[in-house]
Amino acid sequence: MTIRAAPFERVAVLGAGAWGTALAISLARAGRSSVTLWAHEPEVASAINTTHANPIFLPGVEISPAVRATTEFEDLADAEAILIAAPAQHVRATTLRCAAAMRPGALLVLCAKGIELNTGRLMSEILAETCPRSRLAVLSGPTFAAEVAAGKPTAITCACADASAGAAFAATIGSTVFRPYLSDDVTGAQVGGAVKNVIAIACGIVTGRQLGDNARAALMTRGLSEMMRLGAALGGRRETLMGLSGLGDLALTCNGRQSRNMSLGVALGQGKSLADALSGKRAVVEGVDTAAAVLSLAKRRGVDMPIVAAIDGILHHGADITRTIAALLERPFKSEE
Repeated sequence: MTIRAAPFERVAVLGAGAWGTALAISLARAGRSSVTLWAHEPEVASAINTTHANPIFLPGVEISPAVRATTEFEDLADAEAILIAAPAQHVRATTLRCAAAMRPGALLVLCAKGIELNTGRLMSEILAETCPRSRLAVLSGPTFAAEVAAGKPTAITCACADASAGAAFAATIGSTVFRPYLSDDVTGAQVGGAVKNVIAIACGIVTGRQLGDNARAALMTRGLSEMMRLGAALGGRRETLMGLSGLGDLALTCNGRQSRNMSLGVALGQGKSLADALSGKRAVVEGVDTAAAVLSLAKRRGVDMPIVAAIDGILHHGADITRTIAALLERPFKSEE
C-alpha cells in the first residue's frame, strides 16, 4: 500500500560521522533546502561549512551547500524531524544534552544500531526516557555510508508506529537512489540492526581464518536464526527480520569489506589482538559493545544465542578463537527448526 504525505522541510541530523554526514547529503539530495548537521568536533563543523567536505569521517565526498554544520544544540530547535546518528553507546548522553532544545512533538529518527551496554535497553527505550515529548521512528537497513553519499541505489526500512509520521519522513528523505520502505515494527528493525554487527564480526573471523565461503554462509544463516529468536522474544515480527533491516543488513555487513565490524573480525581472525585491531580508528565499531549487550539481554529473556556468546567471549573474556570455533562445531546436531 502506498501512503502519501507532505515532507518535513526543517530537518536536522545529530552526529556528523560518516553515517550522519551521508544522511545529511541524502536529505539535501531529496530536495530539503536547509539541513542542520550537528557535529561533536568543532573541526568537523568548520570543514563542512568552509570546504563542503568531511575529510575526517567521509573523505572524498562533496557535501551540498544546503547542509549547514553546527556544534550548538540550540540550532536544532526548529527541526520538525531530527535524525539521531550518534554512536549507540552515546545516544543517551547526547540526547539528554539536547532534549531541552528540541521542539515538542518533533519526530526523532533513530539511525544508530545497537543496544545500550549498561542497561540492555533498545535505543527507542532510551529516547522514551530522554526525550519523552517526541515521536519516534527507526531508519535501518543495508547501508554503507560512502555508497549512500555517492548516490548509489539504496533501500532501507523506515519503521514508525505512527503511519502518517513514517510516511512524512519517507517523503522527506526518499529519492530515486534512496528508497525507504515503511513498517510499524520499531522493535524488529532495531534488533536486526544491532545483532547483525555481532554476526559480522564472526563472519570476519571466519574470513580471516580462511575457513571458506561455506562457513561464512552457515554463520550468516544461523546468525539470522539467533536474530529472529531475540526479535520474537522482544515482540518484533519475523517478516521484519527477513526484510531490509534484518536479512538485508546482515547480508551486506557480513560480506562487504567496507563493514567496520567484518573488518575487525578479519583482523582478529588473522591473529591481531582487539586493541591492535581497533588502534587508530576514529569511527566506532558498534559490534564490540553490542556483543556484550545483546548477550546480557538474551540471557535475561531466555534466548539461546551461541554465536553471539562466542563473539562476546573472544572480545571481552579472552576466549581463544581456535577453541571457540571448535566448541561451536562440536555442538550437538539438532533440528534446523
